[in-house]
Amino acid sequence: MTRPTNLTDLLLDVAERYPSAGLGLGLGPGTADAGPADQTYPALLDAARRVLTGLRGRGLRPGDRVVLILERAEEFLPAFWGAVLGGFVPCPLAAPAAADPERWAAQLAHVGALLDGPLTVTTAGLAAALPHDRERPLAVLEELSGEPAAELHRAAPGDTAVLMLTSGSTSNSKAVMLSHANLLASMAAKNAAHRLDATDVTLNWVSFDHVAALLECHLLPLSVGARQLHVAPAAVLADPLEFPRLLSRYGVTMTFAPNFLLGLVSAAADRLAAGGERLDLSRVRQIISGGEAVLVSTGETFLKRLAPYGLAGDVLWPAFGMTETCAGSVYSRRGFPATDRGAEFANLGTPVPGLSVRIAGPDARPLPEGAVGELQLTGPMITGGYFRDPAATAEAFTADGWFRSGDLGRIDGGRLTLVGRSKDSVIVNGVTRFSHDVEAALEQLDGVARSYVAAFPTRPAGSDTEQLVIAFHPDLPEGDETALHRVLTAVRATVVTHWGFRPALVLPLPAEAFPKTSLGKIQRALMRRRLEEGAYAGQQSAVSELTTRMLGGYTAPEGPVELALAAIYAELFDCDPAAISATAGFFDLGGTSLDILRLRARVAERLGVTGLEVITVLTAPTVRALAARLAEPAAAPGTVRPYDPLVPMQTGGDKTPLFCVHPGVGEVLVFVNLARYFVGDRPFHALRARGFNDGEKPFVSFEEMVDTYVDAIRAEQPEGPYAVAGYSYGAAVAFEIAKVLEARGERVDFVGSFNLPPHIKYRMEELGYAETAAHLALFLELIDKKQSVELPDALRHLPREEQAARLVALAPPHRLAELDLDADRFAAWAEIADTLTGLGKEYRPSGDVRSMTVFHALPLRGTRQEWLDNELRRWDEHAREENRYLEVPGEHYTLMGPRHVAVFQAVLRRELDRALAGADELARRRAANR
Repeated sequence: MTRPTNLTDLLLDVAERYPSAGLGLGLGPGTADAGPADQTYPALLDAARRVLTGLRGRGLRPGDRVVLILERAEEFLPAFWGAVLGGFVPCPLAAPAAADPERWAAQLAHVGALLDGPLTVTTAGLAAALPHDRERPLAVLEELSGEPAAELHRAAPGDTAVLMLTSGSTSNSKAVMLSHANLLASMAAKNAAHRLDATDVTLNWVSFDHVAALLECHLLPLSVGARQLHVAPAAVLADPLEFPRLLSRYGVTMTFAPNFLLGLVSAAADRLAAGGERLDLSRVRQIISGGEAVLVSTGETFLKRLAPYGLAGDVLWPAFGMTETCAGSVYSRRGFPATDRGAEFANLGTPVPGLSVRIAGPDARPLPEGAVGELQLTGPMITGGYFRDPAATAEAFTADGWFRSGDLGRIDGGRLTLVGRSKDSVIVNGVTRFSHDVEAALEQLDGVARSYVAAFPTRPAGSDTEQLVIAFHPDLPEGDETALHRVLTAVRATVVTHWGFRPALVLPLPAEAFPKTSLGKIQRALMRRRLEEGAYAGQQSAVSELTTRMLGGYTAPEGPVELALAAIYAELFDCDPAAISATAGFFDLGGTSLDILRLRARVAERLGVTGLEVITVLTAPTVRALAARLAEPAAAPGTVRPYDPLVPMQTGGDKTPLFCVHPGVGEVLVFVNLARYFVGDRPFHALRARGFNDGEKPFVSFEEMVDTYVDAIRAEQPEGPYAVAGYSYGAAVAFEIAKVLEARGERVDFVGSFNLPPHIKYRMEELGYAETAAHLALFLELIDKKQSVELPDALRHLPREEQAARLVALAPPHRLAELDLDADRFAAWAEIADTLTGLGKEYRPSGDVRSMTVFHALPLRGTRQEWLDNELRRWDEHAREENRYLEVPGEHYTLMGPRHVAVFQAVLRRELDRALAGADELARRRAANR
C-alpha cells in the first residue's frame, strides 16, 4: 500500500498490517494489578465504522464539526475515528466540571457558537449533566452504533482533520486547525526521534482534550502498530506511585510525565521500598516530559529514586510542543542530564526532522545563538491557523510565515532552551492558566482596587513547578490591619476555588508599584523581575508578620505528634515548619476540603492513624487540638461521644457571629469555602445534624432538632442579638430557630434563607428513601444526574441496605477513597438524610419573625422570576416587617460553588453588615469590657 495521505487510509493500513496489535483499555485508579480490556486495531476500525453509520444517520456531511465530550478511551476513540472516516471534523472537549458547572457551560456555549452549532456526542450519563439547550444538536454515543459503514471518506491532505481547543478562558479559547497532512508529517517526524515499532508498549494517562493524548499517545503508536495502554487520569493523579507500577506491570517502553508528576513520584518513592514492592522498569526507553519546564534537580531525583528498579539514567526526554505544532516537536534525546550540568532548567534539545526553529527579536529578525528572543517555528506539522478567527491567525504568524510561539528562548549549540513567556499565563502542574481569568474574579472582591490586580508566575529555586503570585492594591482605610488580613484571606480563597490551588505569595502593594503601559495594561513580566530581584521583600515580610499576628501569634508545637502535624501542615501550605504555630487553624492557614484529603493521607502514613474524619478536622482544626484528638484512646464498645451540633468554621473577628444550618443531607462541608471569607470579620459557625457519630440517633422531630440547635447557639453566644441563616432545607430550620429565640425574649437581627421558600412539604413528599439516597449519591458525586433520576424506580423494591450498596457500587473508586466512604457509611448517611426528609414532610410554617433576607438563585425548575414571585415571596406571610430579596448568581446547587462563592460572600457580608450594624457595635463593646 502507498504511504497514507489521510487518517482514514492510515487506520485502514494499520488494521491490515497489524491485526493483532491494538489498545489496552479500561484501566482506572488502583488497577495496576488488573488486566486491561484489549481492542485490536481491526476491532477499533469496526467500532468506528458502526459509529459512522450513526453519525450519518444524524444527517452529517463531510466538513461538519462534531464536539466529542467523552471521558474514557473506549468511548472517545471509536467516536473520533467514526468522525474521521466520514470526513467530519472532531473537536474534543473536556467532560463537565462537577465543581464549576457554570464555567463549563460557558465554555460549551462558546464552542457551540465558534463551531456554528456542531453536533455534540457524549454518553447518556454525561448528557444528563449538560446544561439544557434545545438549540444544541446532541447525540448519545450508546445510541449511535449501527451496521459497519462500507463507504469511507478519503480527505484531501490539506483538509482539517481535527480541531483542538487552546487553553484560554471560557470566552477566548481558539480552535486550532490540524490537517491530515499536519498530523501525518508530525507522526513521521516524531518517530524519527522515538524509533517506535510494533514491539513497543506506550502508556497514556492524559485526557483526550489535551493534544498530547491524541497525537503523542494514540496516533504515534498507532502509526507503527505498537500496543498502547490508556489509563484514567485519576489512576495516576490519585496515587503517583501507580505510574511506575503501571510501567512495570505492562512492560511500557514510552510514556509521558510532566515535571510536577516527576516530583510527586520522587516524593512518594520511599513507600515502594517500605512496602517491599518489586518493580521492573528496565523496558522503559523514553519518558517524554513536557507541558512545563523540567527542573534539572527534579529530573535527576526522579531518575535516582527509580534507578533501583531498573530505570535507565537516560530515559527522561525534556520536550517542547504546542497544540499548534502537533504536540511534541523538539526533544532532548538521551541528552538529559548530561547536557544540563549546572543549569536550573533542562534544555529541550533539537527539533524533529522537517521542523525549523529560530529565535527572533521584536522586529521578527533572527537573532544569533545565545541571544534571547521569541521562539518561532516553521514546518509541515505547524497549523494553518485558527478556525473562523482570521485575526488570531494573522497575529500568530510573522510576515515571512513563521509561527510565533509566544515563548522566550535561546539556542546554544543547536539546542533550544526556554527562558520565559511573552504571553500572560501561568503554568502550574503542567496546566496553562491565563492571568486575566483569575484577575477578573479577584477584582470582584471588596477591598481590592479595580485595575490594580496582577497574576504572574515565579519559580523559586528547587520548585518542581511554577508558582503563582497575586499582587493587588488594597482599597482599604489606611492602617486597618484586620480588613487587610480579611482581604488577603479572601484573595487566597478565591484563587483556590477558581483554579484549584493556592497562590504561593499574595502581595498588597501601593498603586504606584503597578507598572502600566500607555494603554493601561499592567506589565506583569516587569513585576516578576522586580519580585525576583527582591524589590518586594519588605511587603513580603510585612504580610508574613501580619498573618502570624492575626492568627494569634506563634506557639511552639510540643511533643512528637504536634511536631509531625506541624510538618504536615507546612507541606500542605508550602511554608516553613518553624512558622506553623500549634494554635493556628487548618482553615485559617488556607486549608480547603481537598486539603483535608491530603492531610488524611499524610496522617495515616506518618502517624499510623487511619480513617481521620473530615468532621474531626473541622472541630479540631489546630495542630494542638488535632493532636489531642488523635491521642485520645479508642472509645470502649457502646460508648457514645457527646453530640455537639456546632462546628466552628471560623472563630476570628469581633462582630456578631453567624450561625448557618446544614442543607437536607445534614452535613456542613458546603460552608467550608464560604466561611473562609469571614476570617478576621465575624465568627462563622455551622450546625450539623445528629446521627453521624457512632451510636448517635437522628432527631425524632423537627421541634427536637430546632431546640437542640437553639441550645447549642446560646451555649456559644449566651445573649443576643443573633444572626442565623440556612441553606436550602436549613432555611426552614433557621426560621424556626429565630422564632424560638424571639419567644425567649432575644433580638434576632438577621434571618437568612439561601434560596428556599417557607413551604418545603411538597418537595419533601416527592422524596422516598430511594430518591433521597440517590440525591445524596449525586450530591457526593458518586453518580451522575441522569442516574439520580432513573435509579430510584429500579432500587425502591430492594431493602435499604442493598439500595445503598448498589449506589456505592456505581461510584468511581477514587471518589470513595477521597470521601473515605464505603457502603456502610453511605447507608448510615442516607438514613440521616432520609430522617431529615421525613421531618420536613411534617413541617408546616407558622408564626413570624421580625424580617427575613432571602438570597435567590436560579431554581431547580422554572424561571427565576416564577420562583421568586410564586414561592420565595411567601416568606412575606411570616415576617412582621418588610423582607429583603437579594439576587445572587448561579443555580440552587452552585450558588456557593467555585464560580460564584466570591460574589455570594460579598453580597452576604454586605447584608450582614447592614442588618447587624447595631448588634456589631454592641458586640464590640461587650468584648472591650471583658
